[in-house]
Amino acid sequence: MAHDHDRVRDFARNYAEAWCSHDPARVADHYRPGGKITINGGESTEITEAAQSFMTAFPDIRVFMDDLVFKDDVVEFHWTFTGTNTGSGGTGKWVRISGFEEWTFGDDGLVAESKGHYDQVEYDRQLQEGA
Repeated sequence: MAHDHDRVRDFARNYAEAWCSHDPARVADHYRPGGKITINGGESTEITEAAQSFMTAFPDIRVFMDDLVFKDDVVEFHWTFTGTNTGSGGTGKWVRISGFEEWTFGDDGLVAESKGHYDQVEYDRQLQEGA
């Protein structure tokens, strides 16, 4: 299925802004109802829960859209995320991690499936030592 590149770019910009809003429901609005994300090959997690988890751990979270890559039926949303881990039990360290999500869209124009990827080892290191 061919994607409308302009529409997807607007969608992706709005998605990054939703993360910056600190409102997990705004992030979830980009997914089909009950939508899930799989991060680094782990178990699928409901997107509202995943977003809330990151927003709680990083109250100053910022997500920046770096690029979009169109591959057949999948769109890769490349991002950089920054924030200070000051949530409950946080380390107080500032992190800066880049990664990407592989989006498969439904006919309704919302994300039907998302697979997130980032360097877990580097993320863990930054949680302890900072960026």
